[in-house]
Amino acid sequence: MEFSEEWKSIWPISSVSTPPLLISSNPSLGPLFFNPSPNTLTPLFSKPSFSSPPHLPPSSLLHNRLHLLRCPNDAVLALFPVGANSDQVGFLLLSVKDSSLDVRADRNGEVFMSTKRLKHRIVQILATPIGYSFSGNSDSVGLVLACTMYAVHWFSVKIDKVDSKPGLIYLGGKVFKSCAVVNACWSPHLSEECLVLLHSGELFLFDLDYCRSNSNFKGNRLKIMWDNADCSEDGKWLGCEFSWHPRILVVARSDAVFLVDLRFDECSVSCLAKIGMPGVGELVHKEPLVSFSMAGSDGFHFTVASKSLLFLYDIRNPLVPVLQWSHSIDKPCYVRVFKLSELRSHSKNDKYEEASESGFCIIMGSFWKCEWRIFCYGSSFQDPKGSTAYEISKFCKSYYAWELPSDLSLLGNECFCGTCLSRKEFLKGALPVWVNWQQKKDIVVGFGILDKDLSALLYEPDSFGGFTLIRLMSSGKVESQRYCSSWDLVKKSEIAHNDLSDFKDYLYSMGDLEYEFIKKFKYFKLDYLYEYFWNADLAKLLIWNMKKPCGGPLQEPFFSVEFRDLILEKLKVCGVTRSSSVSDVFTDISIPTSIHEVAWRKLWSGLPVGLLQWAFSSYSEFLEVLMDRKQVSLEFLIVPDSPQLPPFFLRRPSCRSNKWSHKVQRDDALVGPVLPLPMLSLLQNIHETGRFDLEEANGFSFQEEVSLECKEVMKVASKMAVSESSSELHNDHAVSLDNDREETWVDTQSLKPFYLYDQQPFSTKCSRVDPKQDSGYKDERFSTLIFKKPKELVDGARETRTGLEMFDELSSVELKFDAPAMNFKEKELQAYKVLKRQFLKSIRF
Repeated sequence: MEFSEEWKSIWPISSVSTPPLLISSNPSLGPLFFNPSPNTLTPLFSKPSFSSPPHLPPSSLLHNRLHLLRCPNDAVLALFPVGANSDQVGFLLLSVKDSSLDVRADRNGEVFMSTKRLKHRIVQILATPIGYSFSGNSDSVGLVLACTMYAVHWFSVKIDKVDSKPGLIYLGGKVFKSCAVVNACWSPHLSEECLVLLHSGELFLFDLDYCRSNSNFKGNRLKIMWDNADCSEDGKWLGCEFSWHPRILVVARSDAVFLVDLRFDECSVSCLAKIGMPGVGELVHKEPLVSFSMAGSDGFHFTVASKSLLFLYDIRNPLVPVLQWSHSIDKPCYVRVFKLSELRSHSKNDKYEEASESGFCIIMGSFWKCEWRIFCYGSSFQDPKGSTAYEISKFCKSYYAWELPSDLSLLGNECFCGTCLSRKEFLKGALPVWVNWQQKKDIVVGFGILDKDLSALLYEPDSFGGFTLIRLMSSGKVESQRYCSSWDLVKKSEIAHNDLSDFKDYLYSMGDLEYEFIKKFKYFKLDYLYEYFWNADLAKLLIWNMKKPCGGPLQEPFFSVEFRDLILEKLKVCGVTRSSSVSDVFTDISIPTSIHEVAWRKLWSGLPVGLLQWAFSSYSEFLEVLMDRKQVSLEFLIVPDSPQLPPFFLRRPSCRSNKWSHKVQRDDALVGPVLPLPMLSLLQNIHETGRFDLEEANGFSFQEEVSLECKEVMKVASKMAVSESSSELHNDHAVSLDNDREETWVDTQSLKPFYLYDQQPFSTKCSRVDPKQDSGYKDERFSTLIFKKPKELVDGARETRTGLEMFDELSSVELKFDAPAMNFKEKELQAYKVLKRQFLKSIRF
């Protein structure tokens, strides 16, 4: 039965038994497996001083940390982040001499480094060669961009003609104050142009020739109307690339991929791919996209990957994938397409040269998970050479998957036999739960493939060709290794099979300076904190520990009435009242308070008295903890007797020594919270619902509870607000919370007036709270503040206030002076009036 190409592409490779677009066991394709050659592993450079910081989170390994820039005279420049915080660009010059790679470092044997320190961690480095004199500098051979979280910086690469010494010249940078950088790319058409994508979806185009000559790196903000592109509110931007024309762009989100045409006056946006497309496995297609890359040099194809599928698309036939594979890679973050001729070069014969020239390889994987796979595809080679169908297939771009996806070992010294795989899993399971195994193993954090003409100068021709890999390790090593194409994938490596040192201690970095003291590291078992932040299984962990048998006799806790009254009194002083009404929590606000903090006050106010007594204690009731065979005293925060800023749960720790002595005696100060609010909220949930089983523990999430409370606070604030002339604040920049008319919410006679203030990042202006307003990347739970209006008293009442309380008329913060009562006389009143007049003139919200 014949099917159309669109129908054939619906069946993912590797997920069905006989997909129609899979060519398997075809000798004309040549070998498509790539094995590292153990004898070619060559250490190029090793310095722990530029190793990757061991505390790098998985989000810092979303991009390739190594980039290779081709230079004249058979050389290549390897660029990567260096420094204690990876905030400088480091580079090494690799050149071919006597059939080997020669590494050139600085005169001290260290890596070359840019003199410009970017002050923020570099997350992406890209370079592009230039074939002309850039900005009048004839020594320039390329351009480099380095992206941090909120900025993009550009450098010019120069090679000295006398001693061939490489150098980086800082050109300039652009800081995006209101939004983070997602991705940047160089133009394959105009080497001096680059594109930057922000988290808000904004695109900026930079012409470095113009920017350099005018000393202005503002860039050109592209006017793109994403509102008409059917974008969901929850989608996240992934990346951007240039297509076949310098003014045609491909921009990817987690829910769709768009084609942006800027060739005419009006920008045109069309959809190329979208999740939820009908087909086989409807639920699978609804997975969000996680990575994106252009495919090939023609600019017509691109690849996107979801959590389980890899897609190949053609922009000339949108919404229908050309090919799709099931990849089985955990959280892929990197995808790039190479021509098969680049990976299968320098072979002894040209039997498979035609297949190499027409085929492509997709390398996809995860730096953090250390999983990599190769996906090969190309035109059909099933028709006899010289036939009419064969000649037509040259022009008809119908792509087929060549063999099933295969594994790729970037480390080059791994053994994939069953014994080694089992041992590695056991070693991973033996590590403490708070230690990532990636921090105990030397992993690949960046790699590049050497140009095939340079690789041909290093090695003798292989039977079927191969490629040379340059890898950057987390320990600070730079290595090269030859990979050879083969008919079979080597599973067992004799060298790696006998190596039992799989997990070494790469957890700590040497840093820039020598450490003069003895290094002694201690691990703290913060399993509750780990479960709360990473796995959201705090309920399961707590219930599991509560069900564990206790080693000693259980004692019922005893709380006196005096202790309960003391807790309630001190909490009331700190602004936490015993009330379940949000409006009552508003009345206790004495400083500008965020929606999130009001929600936390509400949660504290709703806790039962019994749990509050568990949350606070005194130092005299604490037992010392055994640590390193010594008794160590615990330290908590003292609840103050008077209001402090910030509130008690955001205060600095109490001041005392770590060990009790005859000079530092135990006291009866009330300290806490001994148990954090997420734990107390979970205990309250267990008490109210009676759920004490591990299967039912999934129903609780403290993050969701806080989110619901924040929504309730915003709902109450919105219903209490009115839009009247009396509620306008400086040209309608805020919303007043007084003059409410709904008695169901609060008694308007007793409610104090409030303002609802929406903070604008990096701006001195404020605006009316409007959820539909496009304000970039922000969270209204933290950006929206509630605060009191200055007191507006009648004339008679004002005459009775002649002391420090008069300052309440000028400030939205309740001022409580630690000074005896005093009355202002005539001179003080005149000075106060002058101060008030100046304050009202200069005030800006």
